[in-house]
Amino acid sequence: MHFGKDVCLKMRTILPAFGSKVLLIRGGESTVKNGVRQKMINEIESAGLQWKEFSGVKPNPEIEEAREAVKIGREFAPDVILAVGGGSVIDTAKAIAAAIPVDNDPWDLYTGKLKPKTAVPIIAVLTLAATGTEMNPFSVMQNRAEGVKTSFMSRLVAPKYSFLDPSFTVSVPRAYTAYGISDLVAHSMEAWFGEGDASLSDRFTVAIIQEAIEYGPRLLKEVDNVDLRARIMYAATCALNELTMFGRKSGDWGVHGLGHVFSLLYGIPHGATLSAIYPAWMKHIAKRDSARIAEFGKAVFGVSGVDQTIEHTIKMYRSFLSPTNLNEMKIESYDEHQVIDAMIKSEASGYHYLLNEEDYREILQFMKA
Repeated sequence: MHFGKDVCLKMRTILPAFGSKVLLIRGGESTVKNGVRQKMINEIESAGLQWKEFSGVKPNPEIEEAREAVKIGREFAPDVILAVGGGSVIDTAKAIAAAIPVDNDPWDLYTGKLKPKTAVPIIAVLTLAATGTEMNPFSVMQNRAEGVKTSFMSRLVAPKYSFLDPSFTVSVPRAYTAYGISDLVAHSMEAWFGEGDASLSDRFTVAIIQEAIEYGPRLLKEVDNVDLRARIMYAATCALNELTMFGRKSGDWGVHGLGHVFSLLYGIPHGATLSAIYPAWMKHIAKRDSARIAEFGKAVFGVSGVDQTIEHTIKMYRSFLSPTNLNEMKIESYDEHQVIDAMIKSEASGYHYLLNEEDYREILQFMKA
């Protein structure tokens, strides 16, 4: 990982090691407007390489976009994929990288039908601090036709290099900056509530959350402050580069499973779904494991007891300007039956704290409070 101002100028010396053809993957027009796209093209052309572009990856990435890009990739046969964007772009690039060498539909990666044996190398250029995908082997994708949002994991698609220039995130709007902060904290919480006793990983996790608590609200008041952008960018990477999960069987990831349903059905930004669900999930899980929730409150906020822990968790997410309940998500035409059906279909559950239909109903009731 290369971190800091102008680190992308190193790219022209790194790209040629992969070959002569680069497939550039990006989202909408934001990287055009802020000049990042042109900087990447300059690096490619300075290295004397051929390149082809696929653009238009949306937030909450969809499998149709990956399918279109895979067709282009199979014809172009790139030696390396340059993913320029946030989590959606890099996650989509991971699917493309694993699907290009085979004849399978890229969705086969997410159903488990395809287990990659090779993949086109990926170089990531991060423009939104949130998911940590720039330094991990995970990819999340939604399939509207199937009514499912899920993930796959392969070490083969972890980026070979990632370039993190905090100045590239300055143009991110305040709302999406806020949801990114909520996302990184939620990743840390998923690790905390995973199965296993890992005291040092707990300390890493708490430090990442406290970094967000200290600098997140300040950044949301000064969105053009590059130093604050850098602090949050690094925290987001550390929140999901597996550092916080060493010593555990896994993270829990139940809140993510529930949140994916709200993104799939209503297009709610990922980080906003997590902040809206976590307080309700904690109220529900307190019946099973109040001690672990109380330990979280003591370690992160210096408070005692479940109620105070949940109260401070709500205050934390609100300090990130993120929703903390169903009403604050402002969903038009909310249909609880549809939500529960989607949760059942997607088998939304944690790895540590298992969830079923009865649990979904109670969590949704707590979300109305």
